[in-house]
Amino acid sequence: MGLLLDTCAFLWLIWEDRKLPAPARELIADAGTPLFLSAVSIWEATSKHLLGKLPVYAKEPAWLHFVRQRDRHDIAPLPLDESAIRHLEHLPPLHRDPFDRLLICQAIEHGLGIVTPDDRIRRYPVKTLWD
Repeated sequence: MGLLLDTCAFLWLIWEDRKLPAPARELIADAGTPLFLSAVSIWEATSKHLLGKLPVYAKEPAWLHFVRQRDRHDIAPLPLDESAIRHLEHLPPLHRDPFDRLLICQAIEHGLGIVTPDDRIRRYPVKTLWD
């Protein structure tokens, strides 16, 4: 099964932050496991940076920095397509974050597990991995 990184998991990975636990790091480091980062996460991180909520210490634009870091870590891009969006209508209203809801839809559509610490995401009908 492939893994979709939640935005915070991706950020903690590229920043080498200790908030990313060892079991999650091991999953991500496993060369046999396909890793994906959604365009939704690039959008979310860039939006938070533009709002002043997420510092990015790079000489390039934030979105480009995230794309280059994704590529540097051998993580495949996952575009948002209409077939994933169709799952929104069937999700229970457990979580109001539109970014997370779209990630959940993508994981369902593509049969991916989500690497996330978010307990709210874990309540949805999607496989989650963390520790």
